[in-house]
Amino acid sequence: MNKFEFGRIGENITCKYLINNNYKIIDKNFYYNGGEIDIIAFDEEKNELVFIEVKTRANKNYGLPSEAVNHSKIKHIMKGIKYYLHINKLENMFIRVDIIELFFNKNKFYINHIKQVV
Repeated sequence: MNKFEFGRIGENITCKYLINNNYKIIDKNFYYNGGEIDIIAFDEEKNELVFIEVKTRANKNYGLPSEAVNHSKIKHIMKGIKYYLHINKLENMFIRVDIIELFFNKNKFYINHIKQVV
C-alpha cells in the first residue's frame, strides 16, 4: 500500500468516526489553488462548520502526525477556507479548524481529535 492509499484509508476511518460523533460530512478532498482540505463537516452539537486536516501515520519516525501541520500548512488551509466560504456564500458561518491524527499500530487505528487548532 502506498502513502496515498494509506492516507485515503485514514480519511475514510475519520469520516466514520465523525458520523458516529454527530458530524455531517459536507465535502471530502476539496481542492483549491494551493492545496486541499481533507474533510469539511458540520458539527451538529456546536452548530459549526469544521475544516479538518487528517494526518495518518504508521509510526512516529517523523514525529507526531499533528506536527506536520506547521505555520505554512495552516496558512494554506486558511486560504482554502476563505475560498470555500466565498464560493458557497457561507461567510457568516461559525467555523473551526481541527486536526485528526490516526496512528496505525498492531493492525488497529487510534484516533486523536484535536479541536480548534486555529
